Amino acid sequence: MQDLTIVKVGGKVVEEPESLKKLLKDFSAMPSPKILVHGGGRSATAMAARLGIETKMVEGRRITDEAMLEVVTMVYGGLVNKNIVAGLQAHGQNALGMTGADMNIIRSKKREKGDVDYGFVGDIESVDANAFATLLTSDAVPVIAPLTHNGEGQLLNTNADTMASAIASALAGTFRVTLVFCFELKGVMMDVADPSSVISLITPESYQNLKTAKIVVDGMIPKLDNGFAALQKGVYQIRITNTDGLADGPEQGTFLRLK
Repeated sequence: MQDLTIVKVGGKVVEEPESLKKLLKDFSAMPSPKILVHGGGRSATAMAARLGIETKMVEGRRITDEAMLEVVTMVYGGLVNKNIVAGLQAHGQNALGMTGADMNIIRSKKREKGDVDYGFVGDIESVDANAFATLLTSDAVPVIAPLTHNGEGQLLNTNADTMASAIASALAGTFRVTLVFCFELKGVMMDVADPSSVISLITPESYQNLKTAKIVVDGMIPKLDNGFAALQKGVYQIRITNTDGLADGPEQGTFLRLK
């Protein structure tokens, strides 16, 4: 079975010129086939502020009304995505910028109203593994923005960690998939102020202990939730690291294991 690496990158890594430059270089040096899934929340928040649109968040998740949907579509599907694609092309990568609507690769449904109305937020229903495989076997490098669609003409804002996990899970039957969550830190840290405190291995049991101890909080929780979900669906390996971890070798960072 052929190896496939899916890198999900977000935070400052894709939004600050120097870190983005390093990401593009290190990702380009990785062997194909590969997929890059990106976020861009800080850029969306900044653009919304420039347009006079209020950003509303609940537990780290963005409320997406009609105005905010226009912003995230412009920023994720346009500015951030195409800057990454152009940068990869400069490194000789046959990058193809996409949302879930392109080629109908990722379809979702609008999240139902509960205690919180998240607005135009999508929960993934299907990933077209055959479409991804066709792109990968033609030497394309898909660059996926965190937007999906419902098949009825409606774009939906969708969590990039969830998208990466869903893509990895869908392709696990065709490829031996390694999913890498790449962000600012070396991995999951016991103490974010101590660079040497990377937790090398997390299991479901130790994950619960880390949450109880408030060591794993906020945006790290959906990363780990999505990572363990992907492992349960046949993904070969989950790793959490930074751009140095991409360049320095596959043993760097925090690994997730089911046991």
